[in-house]
Formats: sequence, structure tokens, C-alpha cells
Amino acid sequence: MKTFTLLALIASSTFALGQGCIAAHTNQSICAMGPQEETNSGKTHGGPHDFMHKVSVEVDWRSFSSFRHYVGTVEQTQRAVLGTQIKNHQNIYNIALNYDLNPRWSFNVSVPVLQGTRNQLYTPKGVYEIAGVGDIIVGAQSWLFRGPTEWGGNVAIGFGLKLPTGVSDATGTALLSNGTYGKATADQSMQPGDGSWGFTLSSQAYKQTYFKTTAYFQGSWLFNPRDTNNVLTFRTRPLEKYMSVTDQYLFRAGLGRHVPKVRGLSATFGGRMEGIPVRDAFGKSDGFRRPGYIISIDPGITYQYGRSTLMVNAPWAIQRNRRASVPDLAVGAHGDAAFADYALVMGIAHHF
Repeated sequence: MKTFTLLALIASSTFALGQGCIAAHTNQSICAMGPQEETNSGKTHGGPHDFMHKVSVEVDWRSFSSFRHYVGTVEQTQRAVLGTQIKNHQNIYNIALNYDLNPRWSFNVSVPVLQGTRNQLYTPKGVYEIAGVGDIIVGAQSWLFRGPTEWGGNVAIGFGLKLPTGVSDATGTALLSNGTYGKATADQSMQPGDGSWGFTLSSQAYKQTYFKTTAYFQGSWLFNPRDTNNVLTFRTRPLEKYMSVTDQYLFRAGLGRHVPKVRGLSATFGGRMEGIPVRDAFGKSDGFRRPGYIISIDPGITYQYGRSTLMVNAPWAIQRNRRASVPDLAVGAHGDAAFADYALVMGIAHHF
């Protein structure tokens, strides 16, 4: 049978969020789901139940440029006219290692790396160039049923522990308020890490449906119980003196199908919602954050050859909403955030 490979969030334990200032610094990974492919020897490979080749390595790359400013769901088009847009370009890489203990249980480690530039037009002014390793996540995932199942589907539950390995107070050269040039803390969106321990809960599921299509769902939530990370911002409001340590979430769902007459090629189409909540699930939500969400259409293709899989995905934003933060609500204000129109995500995985 032909392999059906679908995109998943880095489920395994990390995930991709945010096209702009509302951003996490991890990518989405490739996840094989559905019927396996028979080789000439009669063996199977490429599915989530393949435990003959226990180790897989994946490298992902995500790139986007944010420049459209929003307050709530209203675009601040005057920023482009006045030339006051903040342009934030980021390349986010992720290296993931997965070990299959058996057909149902797997363990994983993911290491994100961020490289980005930001032209900040307010004090401290400057073009910030930041690069560094982000917060490493180690985790485990279990499929609830041993595959292949009679009903043509399965559900997985995952857990991850986020380690505070990333730099959360990276600096750049900027024009300071006293008129001199010096080092200043980069914007929160540019920080590779958040300086806090956290944990993730995730789930993914698939079900073979009509017309040789497969329905899929992925969801993940990063829980950060810590309030702030004691990293000073450059903001004047007392309630925004320190950077907030935020929860983050991602949900995806859609349909996928093998492309007829092209061995190993599959296409997916669905929707996704990702963002940062106003208030965290646990603990306080003080300090500076840009809460909000992005809803996108989510087309993608995957190509599988032997034990290797290549993925290309291009989520395109159709709704952007910068919500009011806790400090905003306290003073009756509503900050803005910059969003991108789309992101480009590419990844390659190899099963050894």
C-alpha cells in the first residue's frame, strides 16, 4: 500500500507558532501517518508503527517576515504610509532526534536555533541582529492503539519538558535615549529562549476517510507557569518592566491525499490557529507580552523516498488579532503587534 505522509506539529514536543511579534521559536516536524508502504521484500517502512529502524533525525527550517501592524483585528495601514513599520525577519531552524522504543512509544529531543533581524524605530533604536540556540525540549509520545488499526485511524498523546537553555536577554547595538550608541536588550520576539522551565501537552490523530483521503488533527500547548523572567524591557510602563513568560498554543486540522500516479508524493490542505493567550493556564501573566492569534490556511506537500521524507508547507494568514495584555487591560490601553502574510516551512527527515 502507498504511504500517506502528513505534516504534524513538532509533536514530538515542540511546535511552530506565530508569524511576527507573536512568535515561538520552534518548527513543525514531519509525521508519518496512515497505511505503510510495502517494499519488494514484503517489509513495511515509513509509518508510525515501524520499529525496525528505531532512530530518525529531522532538520526543519522556517522563515517569515512580519511588517503588517494590528491592534485587535484592525490593520494599522497608516504605519506603511508614515514609514513607521517595524520589520522583523526570522529564520528558525530545528534539529530533532526521535527514538522508537516500540510500535507505540517514542522518545524525542528537539533543539531550536533562531537567527533574525529587526529594525526598531523607537528607543533604543537600531537594527538588531540576534542568533542563538533556543529552549531544548525532551519528551515522549504514545499512540493509543497498536497499528494498523481496523478503523483506519489512531490517536497519539505527547508530553515534553522544556529546558531553559536559550538566551533570554540577548542584546544588540542601538541608539540609546541619552543619544549615545550602546548595548540594549532586544525585543521579546527576538529572544531565542524565555528563561523558564515549562512543559508541553500535545495530541495528534488521523483517520482514513472517503475518496482515499485522510483527515488529520494536531494540537499542542506549551505551559509556562513562571510569571516573568526578570529580563528588563525598554518600556516605560511599570507593569511592562519585565518580560512575561508566556504559554503558547497551536491547533491544526485538515485533509490529505496521495497524488495519483506519483509514487511517494502527498498533498495536504487544512487550517491552523496559533498564538499566545492573554492569561496563562497556570500562574500569573504579568509583564510585557503580545497576546493574540493567527488563523491561516495551511497547504503543504510531502515526498517520501525510501527512508527519507521531504516536506514543504506554506501557511497563509487570513485573520490576525493582537489582543490586549494584562498590563493593557489594567490601564485601558491596547498595544499592537506586527504579523507576516505567510511563512515558508521546509523539513527533511531520515529514518536510520
